[in-house]
This record gives sequence, C-alpha cells and structure tokens, in this order.
Amino acid sequence: MNSTTVRSLLVRGMLAGLAAGVLALIVAYLLGEPDVDKAIGFEEAHAHEHEMAAVSRSLQSTAGLATGVLVYGVAFGGIAALAYCFALGRVGRFGPRATALLLSGCALLAVYVVPYLKYPANPPSVGEADTIGKRTGLYFLMMLLSVLLAIAATLLGRRLAPALGTWWATVAAVAAFVVVIGLAYQFLPAVDEVPKGFPATLLWRFRLSALAIQTVLWAGFGLLFGELAERLLSPGSTRAADAAAVPAAR
Repeated sequence: MNSTTVRSLLVRGMLAGLAAGVLALIVAYLLGEPDVDKAIGFEEAHAHEHEMAAVSRSLQSTAGLATGVLVYGVAFGGIAALAYCFALGRVGRFGPRATALLLSGCALLAVYVVPYLKYPANPPSVGEADTIGKRTGLYFLMMLLSVLLAIAATLLGRRLAPALGTWWATVAAVAAFVVVIGLAYQFLPAVDEVPKGFPATLLWRFRLSALAIQTVLWAGFGLLFGELAERLLSPGSTRAADAAAVPAAR
C-alpha cells in the first residue's frame, strides 16, 4: 500500500471517527449525563465541605463533553485507520468493509471491553481522590495488556492456521487470549471504592451508558470508515452496486 493511499485512509479514518464521535456524543448526553448529575447530587449531599467548581456543570455537560468525545473519536479514528492499513489483506480474505467492521469490533473488545470488565467506569463521587493515579495506571496497564495480547493472539492464529486450519487456529488463539486475560484479572489488584449508601441502580445505569457510548462509537466508526474505504479501494464495485440499485429503485 503506497503512502498516498495510507494518507487518504488516515484522513477518512479521522473523518469517520469525528462522525462516530457525534453519534457517541448524542448517546452520552441523553444516557450518561442524567446519571452524572444524580451522582454529583449524591456527592454534594454527603460532602462535609462544598468547593466551587472551576468549570460550571452546564459547561462541563455541553462544550466540555463535546470536546472530549469528539477529540477522542478523531484520535482513535486516525489510530484505527493506520491499524487498518496494516491489517487489510493480512487477517483473512475480507474486503475493505468487512475488514473495517472486524477491526472496529476487535478494537472495542481489546481497547475498552476487556479493561472495562476488570476496572469498570465509575461516576463522580465513586473513588478516593488519593488513589486516582493508581486507578488510572491500573486501567491503562490493563488496556495495554489487552491490546498486546490481542495482537499476539492474531499472530498465533496465523501461525497455527497451516497446521490446524483457519477455524481451529482461531479457536486456539481466542482460547489463549481468554486464558491469559483471565490470569491478568486474577493477579492485578482489584479496585472497590464505592461509598457506602451509593445507589446500586445508579452505578449500574452509569456503567451501562458508558458501555453504550463506546459501542456506538466503534460500531459507527466501523460502518462509516468501511464505506469510505470501500469507495477508495474498490471504486469499481461501488459504482456497479450503485448502478444496480437504480433500476431496482425505479
């Protein structure tokens, strides 16, 4: 793949990440923000001292939220596009669209779901201020392990494929990934700092909304980037499909 194509895919990945970020932003505002407000209300009701926030809550829930989600979408869209350039044609006989969906699904699992299951997202008022550095470090360590192990599992599957066949090589690679991740779950320290009396339903809803935001982000990216990549890499097939759709519409 030449540098011009890589650059074009990188730009399309960032644009797809931006568009997917808009979708995730809508989900975050509608599902996540009401629970954040309730969590902040719990914190204020049980705090002995009230400090004035440097940034107002209304600004945090609008411009701040939009900036964070959209920058995240663009950044990870660009990174995913570069990974796509490497993965295309190396992970099986998949076309541009299917490769984009496969990559986004694997990214969702490796980058978010696996670390999330060990260290799930918490709303405001959950967690001690003195341990935020430790908790952040553990989360990113789990994320790094997950990504590296996902890459290792992919390479293992490719190496085993000639001897075992694609199906059983994939099963063996996935099983190895699950076993090593299970060991990481076992040996990495747990974090349980939910304050006494914090509503369990609120905590559960917040964590589900966090998972929904990431799912919408990566699903949207996979679909949008897959379409853009298909039009760039296989323009003939795209034009043929569009031409075939015109008579059917009539």
